[in-house]
Amino acid sequence: MYTTCIFCHGDLGRNEAIEEFPVGRRLAFDGAKGRLWVVCRRCERWNLSPLETRWEAIEACERAFESTRMRVASDNIGLAKLKEGLELVRVGDPVRQEFAAWRYGDQFGRRRKRAVLVTGAVGTAAGAVVVGGTIAGFAMGGIFPGLFQGAQAWYRDRVLLRLRDEHGDPIRIQRKHLYTSRLVPSPDASGWDLRVDHIPGWDKWGKTRKRKNRRHTMIVHGSEAIGLAGQLMAHANRSGGARKAIRAAVERIEEAGHPEAFLPGAARSAMRDFSGSGKADLPAKKVENLMKPLPGTLAGLKVDMRLAIEMATHEQAEREALEGELKELEARWREAEEIARIADNLFVPDSVDDFIAGERSRIDDDLPKGAPTG
Repeated sequence: MYTTCIFCHGDLGRNEAIEEFPVGRRLAFDGAKGRLWVVCRRCERWNLSPLETRWEAIEACERAFESTRMRVASDNIGLAKLKEGLELVRVGDPVRQEFAAWRYGDQFGRRRKRAVLVTGAVGTAAGAVVVGGTIAGFAMGGIFPGLFQGAQAWYRDRVLLRLRDEHGDPIRIQRKHLYTSRLVPSPDASGWDLRVDHIPGWDKWGKTRKRKNRRHTMIVHGSEAIGLAGQLMAHANRSGGARKAIRAAVERIEEAGHPEAFLPGAARSAMRDFSGSGKADLPAKKVENLMKPLPGTLAGLKVDMRLAIEMATHEQAEREALEGELKELEARWREAEEIARIADNLFVPDSVDDFIAGERSRIDDDLPKGAPTG
């Protein structure tokens, strides 16, 4: 049973209401299409379940939904909250606008509120520093710029994702890489690829050699591009979006007719913005020290375009999974579990690992020969 979000690698939590599927604090289900999602309460992304037992779980969700009085519903989508605290979202056959309002409005709205709160808190803290420094008689003209530059460097260098490249080598993608990574048209111009900047290794504490921290670029294709683009766009859209922007994003997809048809057009549009910016050939040093995203990059697109790409990649990934690629989806869950365990271990000092190894060795030495060691 998987317990980790495939997007942010956070814990999905547990519930005691659905015995057939005890994972998650909010479940969404579509009985007609046999879809079951776990909604991550940390990043608000919908994790499509690859489990073969989903039909039994969907039936249990349907029974629980019908049995509770605490529910609201339209013709196509309903929301119920069980007394155990589990929230259920029942999806019928909604038009795209209504489905987007339920599926994406919540997560984008939460991100927007969170961004406003964080911005306000940072502004308050900065004001307190200035006032405190003035009262104390400090020369804030020299201190405050240094603090600001340090905060910017920390923000740009923050690791967003740890994954493996096409050779199986560990890499990490930082926030500043969103300033240069972008969708690009495929060589035959009928599809799209993802051009991603990154640096080697998973260690963000400087244990890798400095020469290995140089920026690298890889081109990701096909299903891998869809999955990775969805993850990166969630970070590019960390500030969420207002209802107007969400509606505009949905309209972009509807104009293309389908998410699969929208993405190649989005790649061509991004290429035009990037090529026409006059910044396509910046020196490496300037690229490394960018303070804002370049036009046409994942973080440099208009808000509604960014939201539309996140919606489209998410829905496209699910469509492929439902067309027989559940093994790939399951592999992504396994990778999320692996990376979550690695991230946990990064916070464990070497002395703890040495102590555990020593204790195991001592116990093995104390056991009589032939005794079981399990």
